[in-house]
Amino acid sequence: MAETLVTKYTAKDFKSDQEVRWCPGCGDHAVLSSVQRALAELGIPKEKFAFISGIGCSSRFPYYMDTYGFHSIHGRASAIASGVKTANPELSVWQITGDGDALAIGGNHFIHAIRRNIDINIILFNNEIYGLTKGQYSPTSTKGLVTKTSPFGTLEEPFSVGELVIGAKGKFFARTLDTNVSLSTQIYIEAAGHKGTSVIEVLQNCVIFNDGIHDTVAGKDVRDDRTIILKHGQPMIFGTGNDKGLILEGLKLKVVKLGENGIAEKDILIHDALEPNPGIHYMLANMKYPEYPVALGVIREVSAPTYDRAVADQISTIQSTAKIKCMDDLLMSGSTWKVE
Repeated sequence: MAETLVTKYTAKDFKSDQEVRWCPGCGDHAVLSSVQRALAELGIPKEKFAFISGIGCSSRFPYYMDTYGFHSIHGRASAIASGVKTANPELSVWQITGDGDALAIGGNHFIHAIRRNIDINIILFNNEIYGLTKGQYSPTSTKGLVTKTSPFGTLEEPFSVGELVIGAKGKFFARTLDTNVSLSTQIYIEAAGHKGTSVIEVLQNCVIFNDGIHDTVAGKDVRDDRTIILKHGQPMIFGTGNDKGLILEGLKLKVVKLGENGIAEKDILIHDALEPNPGIHYMLANMKYPEYPVALGVIREVSAPTYDRAVADQISTIQSTAKIKCMDDLLMSGSTWKVE
């Protein structure tokens, strides 16, 4: 019996020879490091990876990966990634995109890739600004934000990435901080193992055009009290002293403090990422400070048939029952005639 070969890599094996040209201090550097660490843990041959990007600062990502890659056009990364995966289901396909690239010009492709549940991994860098084009407001910019295209403050309500993903029938949604390399690495590993579209929102910092936009929840001195890292099967507890938790009161989530009003750990909600009903996942994804902590980790992970597998099965079924087996069969099918 032949031995199964296990491919072993280090993060360095996934670093290309290209100079990384992001601004010093940009959150993209940490995301790149997290992805390279995650891929080294998967045991997948390097030639089986494909990184597809659109346009934006984040979309330079494929240049910095020693894998196959495609730097595509604005907003079309989801469409191209869908085609790559459908044409070659054996590839591990990763889409790298930003809040502008995915949710504005690419919004249509983004939601339909999710709806179809194509087995691709989408990492969405959310810095709430257009960085590459120098500081215009994006679909996730906070209402009232003053930018070059909103000098008196944007009037638009921003998208919630998690809300959009779950509303598009998303089966896997996670969120992480660019600076939390350990958490990010683990999430990317889980996303790679999920069969279907996985979307990971990265709260990423643009040091030039929107510096500190996530500091309210991501700052080192506050993040323990203002974020909650969800783990499947574990109580939803957070806080510097692990003294806060989430309960369900009526139809709403509520933050409580352990030890107050008789609240004990047994009263705290247990996170069930595998629950098909998206109700609680929807509420968790939409939690915002100061009323709630911002949810990090894998919020939703539900099994469902994938589009690319369905296409492959459909082709196989048709081929097995088709009367046309070769070109001669095709040419001689339908209405034919003989010229004397």
